[in-house]
Amino acid sequence: MGRTVAILAASVSLAAGCGSEAAEPQAKPGGRSFTVAAAGDILIHPELVEQAAKDAEKTGKGEAGLDFGPLLAGVKPVISKADLAICHMETPVGKPEGPFEGYPEFLVPPQILTAVKEVGYDTCSTASNHTYDHGMKGVRNTLKVMDEVGLGHTGSARTPEEAKKINILDVNGVKVAHLSYSWESFVHPTPKEKRWVLNQTDSSDIRQAEKRAREKGAEAVILSVHWGAEYYNEPSTSQLELAQWISEETGIDLVIGHHSHVVQPIQKVNGTWVAYSLGNQVARHSSPSGITEEGAIGWFEFRETADGWDVSARYRTTLVDIPPEVQPGEKLPDGAVEDHRVSDVQSVLSEPGDLSEERLARYRLAADRTSGFLYNRGAPGGDGLASLPLEK
Repeated sequence: MGRTVAILAASVSLAAGCGSEAAEPQAKPGGRSFTVAAAGDILIHPELVEQAAKDAEKTGKGEAGLDFGPLLAGVKPVISKADLAICHMETPVGKPEGPFEGYPEFLVPPQILTAVKEVGYDTCSTASNHTYDHGMKGVRNTLKVMDEVGLGHTGSARTPEEAKKINILDVNGVKVAHLSYSWESFVHPTPKEKRWVLNQTDSSDIRQAEKRAREKGAEAVILSVHWGAEYYNEPSTSQLELAQWISEETGIDLVIGHHSHVVQPIQKVNGTWVAYSLGNQVARHSSPSGITEEGAIGWFEFRETADGWDVSARYRTTLVDIPPEVQPGEKLPDGAVEDHRVSDVQSVLSEPGDLSEERLARYRLAADRTSGFLYNRGAPGGDGLASLPLEK
């Protein structure tokens, strides 16, 4: 009798153990799929405006003497391949001729948005702590230029009516909603009577926005969120708590984070991929730290299953090359970076050409350090985060 009970207990235990393992989602016959590329902050510091002027002299392109195309060209092969590419536009834009401002009250050239579109981005989040740096004029002008160049946008609004709209895009026959939220700036907060200008992070607001998106036919919902502490490679407690809440209390399918200006982990939280921070897509801080120049492009593949979407995650490391500072008339050291450029690190390392060993060492450091930060919350285990391979 005791042996029979033991056998039965073992059988039950084995069955329970098998049942506790997550079954591999089965692709739906004839199911749809689409890919999403997302990157970190687009933050145009004065040195990058100077670079755009230098490039315009060489290319003869751009507007009002500024061409940002060469700055971003290095990531075009990746961004342009995605079915949906999402950027984060950190700051308001001004007029093509300027004047322009850097930190702390950013006002950057609108020509950057033309380059963002040409690289292959489809839509951008605009909710950040810099959204209201130049008041309603800055908000209106930024969204106006985005409309003109054909970029979708979400996170800020020109009117209360626009604030209620949901940004829904048709991606390979799938209706995908993109939401954007941020913490409020303490330097230039939006007036109380104009709270609708900026989507401020609030759990009930996020829940309601997702509900409205679903009611309008959205089949997948992606959330961009401006959160956390600057220059920390680990997510804060508030980030972790909000990610947990989103995964448990909403049906949001993917979370894309920014604001820290450095790479933070990508983690699957209760089945939902959360990129806590993808670092900077492009920036040139006054005191480059190394990690502020390193970023990641998150690459997410959505596959339709009988139970919804199965999402897999990949990434590409990026690096903003910064020329060394030299005195007027002084030559750059041999083999040094000559221009500010955003590089796809994996592509450079696969075809280094005649790059110096010192330059190659910098790219290797970026690749190794970024993977370490991205994997820091266990994603390489059963979650399957991996580097996006180069196309043959």
